[in-house]
Amino acid sequence: MSARKSRNIYLCRECGHQHTRWQGNCSACGSWNTLEEEQAPSHRSSKTGPGNVREATLLDEVVISRDSRTATGLEMVDKVLGGGLVEGALVLLGGEPGMGKSTLILQICSLLSKKGKGVLYVSGEESEAQVKLRAERLQVHGETLHLLAHTDLEGILEVAKNLNPSLLVLDSIQTVRVPDLDSSPGSVAQVRESTFRIMEFAKTRSLTTILVGHVTKGGEIAGPRLLEHMVDVVLQFEGDRTHHFRLLRGLKNRFGPTDEIGVFEMKGDGLQPVANPAAYFLTDSTSTPGSCLSVVMEGTQPFMVEVQALVADNNFTYPKRTAMGLDPNRLSLLLAVMEKRMGILLGQSDVYVNLAGGVKSNDPGLDLAVILAVLSSIRDVTLPPGTVALAETGLGGEMRLVSHLESRVREAKNQGFDRILLPERVKRSNKDLCMEKVLFFERLPDIRRWFEEFEQGADRVE
Repeated sequence: MSARKSRNIYLCRECGHQHTRWQGNCSACGSWNTLEEEQAPSHRSSKTGPGNVREATLLDEVVISRDSRTATGLEMVDKVLGGGLVEGALVLLGGEPGMGKSTLILQICSLLSKKGKGVLYVSGEESEAQVKLRAERLQVHGETLHLLAHTDLEGILEVAKNLNPSLLVLDSIQTVRVPDLDSSPGSVAQVRESTFRIMEFAKTRSLTTILVGHVTKGGEIAGPRLLEHMVDVVLQFEGDRTHHFRLLRGLKNRFGPTDEIGVFEMKGDGLQPVANPAAYFLTDSTSTPGSCLSVVMEGTQPFMVEVQALVADNNFTYPKRTAMGLDPNRLSLLLAVMEKRMGILLGQSDVYVNLAGGVKSNDPGLDLAVILAVLSSIRDVTLPPGTVALAETGLGGEMRLVSHLESRVREAKNQGFDRILLPERVKRSNKDLCMEKVLFFERLPDIRRWFEEFEQGADRVE
């Protein structure tokens, strides 16, 4: 009898789903041309020897260190992490190329090195000389900062074992290779196995580890979804390369909040925290038609954003609906509500909505600002100076409350904007917000009547 032929499987590099044969798209996530052939794992006995079994520990008897967090030296990063890096934590930092991931990591390594912490920075994409050039540009120094240009995981872990650093950085996880596997670096099997071995190494030595990850063209971290489940913290570094600011957003954090963000400005000497984000997100275009201000909440931090809209006639093709920084489905919903509840016909118009400065947000508090910006563009009339809209819009055209309303109103006042549009319910539930120039509305028809009254008054002035 001939030897049994080894069976291969096909893994989706987007979601990690297994297939028995190759096909054009993944049946789990729907991605096309993402299946990669891997050797099927051999079946091994699940029995564990008695020497590998540990006794369980009572929860009340577990001892933890109260000084297990280490501040990075960058206040914005520490806020997103929940107070600093946790001892033994596995952190995954993802972001598009050119966002400044390596720059941010190198700055953190330098600050920790200045505190006397041992740091091992492993680069699989740059040589040690290239990292040194970037460090000189950033004016980064550190007597305890070690560089290693290597991609073999066994060699990397051997160096880390000998140095015994406080922080291990791998830039990036997609370049690391496990020699036992035949697949190329960055494949599903390589990323999964590399992360698992790094996790075992870090947990047994209480070694804080940062993994830099690539992202797909859809903006998600490349590799199997299992990668994000294995790590303790997932951070997303995002922004627009045409602008100077960057956002560090927490997507997962086992040791702190997941709704905080850090705002940075990219300068010649590296990333600098931004104390007043509103100064970067607002422009002078608020005095033109099609613009309205609002306040979004990212974690506990409110900051001003400018909603811009452009409505153009289209009598020849199917009308376009384009949203930059907003959910396109949310924009379509709001335009449908405007047609039904306000009588604004948009069936023959192209509608473009943008959050100025490359900001991205799904905050429902932007609903009223989007509607007013679209209405302002249709009528070609500038909104009253200093107008800020803070309300969610329901399908019935009603104005709904948004979270952290007091913080949003306070931020608008601090930036010098006092004409604030709020839901009618605030007038009955929060007397402290009933201030001069604060207007209250119950439904979208009330918004239209207010706008038309202002439009007529503005025409009389002109």
